[in-house]
Amino acid sequence: MADEQEIMCKLESIKEIRNKTLQMEKIKARLKAEFEALESEERHLKEYKQEMDLLLQEKMAHVEELRLIHADINVMENTIKQSENDLNKLLESTRRLHDEYKPLKEHVDALRMTLGLQRLPDLCEEEEKLSLEPACHVTSRFIGTHLYALCVKPRVGPGTPKSQNGSRMNEEKESTW
Repeated sequence: MADEQEIMCKLESIKEIRNKTLQMEKIKARLKAEFEALESEERHLKEYKQEMDLLLQEKMAHVEELRLIHADINVMENTIKQSENDLNKLLESTRRLHDEYKPLKEHVDALRMTLGLQRLPDLCEEEEKLSLEPACHVTSRFIGTHLYALCVKPRVGPGTPKSQNGSRMNEEKESTW
């Protein structure tokens, strides 16, 4: 009986070993599955981080592009302001020259009239280019409205014949020459 009891003890031990081995195999299989999931998640995380780096690089490229656009806008605004300042200076200079020319021409015309000569043609009759007209306004969003602006002023209609000196005159004025 002692042999039977010893055999029974050994069988119980074998049964326990078998149960524990099966339990260990199940845990080992779960551990292997968890390890594979861990490796897979690590790969995904690495891919996510690479994608994030690419997105951040793209963002920085766009930020730099926007910075350059803003710099270009600032340069263009400064260029426009400078051009408008130059235009104002030229308009003021032109106005002063026109103001200087007008009394001189009136004086010369008066002297010519005393000698029985015809008046000299006005600037706008002489030149087909530009005349100083206070009625023409140039509006700027940076510096407001200019008091004087150079305006194209056609002297006569397109059908009017040219005079001998090449400028277009009204027939009435041509007859006085």
